[in-house]
Amino acid sequence: MPYPKGHYEQTKQKIIGSARRLFNRFGFDRVSVNAIMKDAGLTRGAFYSYFRSKSDLYAEVLECFFTDPGWSNSWKGVHIDLRAADIGPQIVRAYLSRQHLENVANSCPMVALPSDVARSGPSAKKAFERVLKAMVRILERGLQSGKHSRHTAAQAVAALCVGGMVTARAVDDHNFADKLRKASMAVALKLGGWGNGPNSKSNGSRRGARAVKDLST
Repeated sequence: MPYPKGHYEQTKQKIIGSARRLFNRFGFDRVSVNAIMKDAGLTRGAFYSYFRSKSDLYAEVLECFFTDPGWSNSWKGVHIDLRAADIGPQIVRAYLSRQHLENVANSCPMVALPSDVARSGPSAKKAFERVLKAMVRILERGLQSGKHSRHTAAQAVAALCVGGMVTARAVDDHNFADKLRKASMAVALKLGGWGNGPNSKSNGSRRGARAVKDLST
C-alpha cells in the first residue's frame, strides 16, 4: 500500500526535529543514529532512506527560524513577526531572552552547536554560515543606527546575540548568566539604534515589545 502524499517529507522533518533536540542537548558526537530514530519513533533502517550519514543529517539540523519557514521550535511567550518593520529589536529580545537561555533542547543550533560545527566538515560549516548570514540580512533590514554601516552593525548585533547566549549557557551561576544575557541585549539594542536596554520601547519598537513578551525577566 503506497504511503499518503507528503509522508516522505513529514517523516524527514520528524527525524530532523529529533536530531535537533538531541544534538542541542548532548552534542553531535554523543548522539547515535539509533537514538535519533528511537526518539522519532522509527527504525534505524529507515534512516538511510532519508540521509546518507549522520553528518548529512547534521547539516540539515543547522537551521533556525531565519532560514526555515517551517521551523516549529519556539520559546514560551516569544512571538516574532519576520515581516514586521521593527524586526530587529524583536530578534534581539527573543534571541537573548531567558526562555531561549533555558530551553536547551529547542534552542537555535547556532547557540548549541558552534563548537561541533568548528570541528565538522564543509557542509556543516556552510549550513551554519547560511543561517548566520540570514540573521544578519534580517537585522540589517531594520537597523536605525547611523554610527556604522548597516551591514557592519548588523554583523555585530548578530555576533552579540549568538555569542552572548553561548557565553550565558557556558556558566553555572544563573544570576551571572542572566547578567551576561541582559548586558548583551542592552548593547545590541543600542548598537542597532533601538534603545538602551532590554525594556526600551523607543525608536519604533513598541510593536516588537508587545509581540515579544516577558523577555527580560
